[in-house]
Amino acid sequence: MTYRSNFQNHPFHLVSPSPWPLFTSISLLSLTTSGTLAMHNFGSAYILVYFSLFSLVATMSLWFRDIISEATFLGDHTLAVQHGINLGVILFIVSEALFFVAIFWAFFHSALTPTVELGAQWPPLGIEPVNPFELPLLNTVLLLSSGATITYAHHAFIDGNRAGGIYGSVLTVVLAGIFTCFQGVEYGVSSFTISDGVYGACFFLATGFHGLHVIIGTLFLGVALWRIYSYQMTDTHHVGLESAILYWHFVDVVWLFLYIAIYYWGS
Repeated sequence: MTYRSNFQNHPFHLVSPSPWPLFTSISLLSLTTSGTLAMHNFGSAYILVYFSLFSLVATMSLWFRDIISEATFLGDHTLAVQHGINLGVILFIVSEALFFVAIFWAFFHSALTPTVELGAQWPPLGIEPVNPFELPLLNTVLLLSSGATITYAHHAFIDGNRAGGIYGSVLTVVLAGIFTCFQGVEYGVSSFTISDGVYGACFFLATGFHGLHVIIGTLFLGVALWRIYSYQMTDTHHVGLESAILYWHFVDVVWLFLYIAIYYWGS
């Protein structure tokens, strides 16, 4: 009988075979395909969109559950693994930043040299832009405040103040929820839609995708808050919280650019 050691001579985590990457890819392919069909008014395509979205969320939730188990219960996330995860999150945020660079490029391409079709002016003729000193300014204050509260929560948690980490995280999630609600109110009272030319398309594409990132970041912070509350993180081992905070600060910075460029300068 041979003996197999469970010990390894390196600090890295060799991931076990998992079905979730394949299932996630299939769900994404189905979501994009059904979404395209739905936009072209194919019959009952929206049913497949909802099913694909549910499948994607369920698959990723199970995938993240496995990662949390590896970090919390199996002890697979050594210092080297934590460093790799942090680096991966940073690279992911860089790719997201480049995505928003493309959106800003489209906006400034039309805003700096408005064509005759736009009335040779920006905002285009007939468009009444959103007042930047009303809801957008309030949302800016809310989002920047949430960045401050989550930073406080992080430092409190590092210093061993678990209660401060929990309260700061709860306040951040509440501020994020209020921001999302106010963004919906702004869309409801806006005098233009996404179909109103290049201005409407750029405005709703930029703010809409940022709103989607806010929702994802809120869920990210909510999961981190639950893990703090469940004693699944310590002051020296909280990669999930650090990743959520990095993502949230990215959301804050993007909103500042959106507010200055699209709401203030673009109006």
